[in-house]
Amino acid sequence: MQEQELNFDYETDVVVIGAGNAAMCAAISAREQGARVMVLEKSPEAEKGGNTTYTHGSIRFAYSGSEEIRELVPDLDDAEMAMTDFGTYTEEQFYDDMCRMTDYKTDPVLASILTDESYETMKWMTRHNVKWIPIYGRQAFKVDGVFKFWGGMVLESVGGGHGLVEALHDEAASQGVRILYKTMAVSLLRNDDGVYGVVIRENGKTKRISAAAVIIASGGFHANTEMRSKYLGTQWDAVHVRGSRYNTGDGIRMALDIGALPEGNWTLSHAVMGDRYLPDFEEGFQRLSYPFGILVNANGERFLDEGADFRNYTYAKYGRELLKQPGGYGYQVFDAQTAAQLREEYKGRKVTKVRANTLEELADKMDVDKERFLAEVKRFNKSVDRSVPFNPNVKDGRSTIGLDVPKTNWATPIEEGPFEAYAVTCGITFTFGGLKINEESEVQDTMYESIPGLYAAGEAAGGLFYSNYPGGAGLMAGSVFGKIAGANAAEHANERAGAKAVIT
Repeated sequence: MQEQELNFDYETDVVVIGAGNAAMCAAISAREQGARVMVLEKSPEAEKGGNTTYTHGSIRFAYSGSEEIRELVPDLDDAEMAMTDFGTYTEEQFYDDMCRMTDYKTDPVLASILTDESYETMKWMTRHNVKWIPIYGRQAFKVDGVFKFWGGMVLESVGGGHGLVEALHDEAASQGVRILYKTMAVSLLRNDDGVYGVVIRENGKTKRISAAAVIIASGGFHANTEMRSKYLGTQWDAVHVRGSRYNTGDGIRMALDIGALPEGNWTLSHAVMGDRYLPDFEEGFQRLSYPFGILVNANGERFLDEGADFRNYTYAKYGRELLKQPGGYGYQVFDAQTAAQLREEYKGRKVTKVRANTLEELADKMDVDKERFLAEVKRFNKSVDRSVPFNPNVKDGRSTIGLDVPKTNWATPIEEGPFEAYAVTCGITFTFGGLKINEESEVQDTMYESIPGLYAAGEAAGGLFYSNYPGGAGLMAGSVFGKIAGANAAEHANERAGAKAVIT
């Protein structure tokens, strides 16, 4: 069917499907180039923002030192700068982390663009009124009066994920971007010249939008039980679901329906440890201070190296390791020595924990094999190399000796009461499989050619993350490739408008 044979309810230059970080960066970028932009958000306005709202707004980017941080956070005064060691995180380090975390399966072209463009994209977002603050509470510990950052991540958006969404939506609105809430994209319109619009459901009515370009930034399929079971495995159908309930893979499906090429790691996902009993889609699920304690399964036994690396580099894969354990749950156990290292999510009313003055009393309150648990803690305590000082700011090498399951860093005996144990399970955050894009964020078809007028960014684009990922890289990828997709979609729309004018 040709474009002119249809009746359209809306007409615009660029349609963006989704309203999270990647989508809004795409919308602002396209509008910045002069395009008329319409955003389709499946959720009601109160739940806008997709998975971005479930983050802390922490974002990973390359920087050369404190002065580049100050350019992004100009409100930092001299006293704050003096008490903070931001260190450096180069493009090479970022790229190396991308390769190392994905077992060197990441697309090298896309990974290079992500790392090389990360700081410039941060400056671009700052110019568009996104504000940042240092992550003192979660990414730095104070030693000798100085906050020292670790793990390659130093800033988060003011107001966390909610703040980032609000800032981007406010900026888009001020630029004249139109947003349709409670509006579901159903299918893409394509002819021999490429994509020329979208079929939608708005207020129960089927409608059509005419557009020269469409950007898919509607996330992955983590909230789709059928797709999780199909691609990740049957054990994932009942797993705890984090993030937006509206990320059901619609954008990916629509693109595949018109011949787009799937790309990336479709059988694995970002899966973290979090509260065993918190309902799906609620915020506050994560429990990420496990490097400073021990993790045991229902048998009371340790099964992974809690201190293999900074939590930024292990948390996205350790959830699925927990899912493999008996019953799919476990306990993070801490004593009084490391209580100060626990993140803020360990506090509050929606936290499943037990507390006791002795390990025996603690075990009685845990859903584990008591005798095995007490024996495991005894073995662990005996194995800790106490000659190495504990230092939470670096991989301190304070390890265990002689255990089949070692702890490589931050090994601290569980011996000083009171003791606490937090019941945890696996929670899926987002999926790694998506659409194949090129360096222009153009979606590729199964002949490895660009589908004219179709772009993708964020979790809908595959190829960056395999098996694991560096914390904060997802928000950065959405920002970088959303910005690229928006600019190129606007350029395509302008070219198409010019071609129509010539024909006319």
